[in-house]
Amino acid sequence: MTVLEELTRRASDDDAVGGVPARLVASPRSTEEAAALITAAKDLTVVVRGAGTKIHWGPPPRRLDLIIDTARLTGVVEHAAGDLITIVRAGMPLDAIDLGDQMLALDGPAGATVGGTVAVHTSGPRRMHYGTARDLLIGITVVRPDGKVAHSGGKVVKNVAGYDLGKLFTGSYGTLGLITECAFRLHPRPVSARYVRAQAPPTKVAAILAAQVVPAAIEVDSVSGELAVLLEGTPEGVRDRAARVEKVIGGEIVDTPPQWWGRDPWAAGGIGMKLTVPISKVPPLLGLGTPVRGSAGTGVLYAAARDITEVERLRATCVRAGGHAVVVTAPDEIRHILDMWGPVPGLALMRRVKDQFDPDHRFAPGRFVGGI
Repeated sequence: MTVLEELTRRASDDDAVGGVPARLVASPRSTEEAAALITAAKDLTVVVRGAGTKIHWGPPPRRLDLIIDTARLTGVVEHAAGDLITIVRAGMPLDAIDLGDQMLALDGPAGATVGGTVAVHTSGPRRMHYGTARDLLIGITVVRPDGKVAHSGGKVVKNVAGYDLGKLFTGSYGTLGLITECAFRLHPRPVSARYVRAQAPPTKVAAILAAQVVPAAIEVDSVSGELAVLLEGTPEGVRDRAARVEKVIGGEIVDTPPQWWGRDPWAAGGIGMKLTVPISKVPPLLGLGTPVRGSAGTGVLYAAARDITEVERLRATCVRAGGHAVVVTAPDEIRHILDMWGPVPGLALMRRVKDQFDPDHRFAPGRFVGGI
């Protein structure tokens, strides 16, 4: 029996990406097994799948022979509490990481894996205070498309000169190889957390920031017209800062977030967009009549577009504001006529990087910008 036959199974009807069915599925148990698999699958096109929470994001692959499922690449490899660092395997769900009085401050949908969060570079409400995956990632282990294992960054035995692999692989949609382990910077787990919720305009964000209350997140929802602020820290400090925010925006201080907190505004099968603009340009986006929600404190929001015309209107608004807009998900029947990425500076450089890492364009072909 060959390595490929030993490690793979025939795909089922559910093993598809963007409507493109796979032929085979494999679930390696270690970096070494993944390397052997990828070496043996040198003639196959590959898409990596974590929990599948974002597998519908991005364009479909041009062809799909093999899905590499990371469900068995789980567990905490190391927790250096004194250094505020952890190493976790790529298939580990974010909400399953228990590090006691320390935490990995990444928000994600229920069940989302470490590898998927890094590969698609998603971030939730607390990105305002703690940063994104790109900010928290300090080391990475990957298997390149040629089957070679590479390490980069802190807490690894070997470093690779030339490329910052963590930065390259974050947001690459699985087009450069397979992430197997990630090393992250940690934060102390807050003892207390309170939310201030109010029917207040997003123009209040400047006043909240001026109050110097160090919010962990400032979120807004255009449908409910609600502004919500998260304060974290010691019980006394949180109580004092929440009271100051309440004076600025009104509303009420509560222990739980609003129902819409951290959730996508689009329904399953709808058109979902990620919008990025300067903080001062957030209010106009919320007045366009499109369901929009997200971080008013960082200018990163998500929108539910009704049709292609609305996609173009939102994109034009963001570009005029000095930002950008991408379609992260859309119904299969219109993906091929949608410009999902919009204008992308540096596309020529991205193509050269892709050619360097994956000259045969086997990994997630067509899933990234410019058909990479």
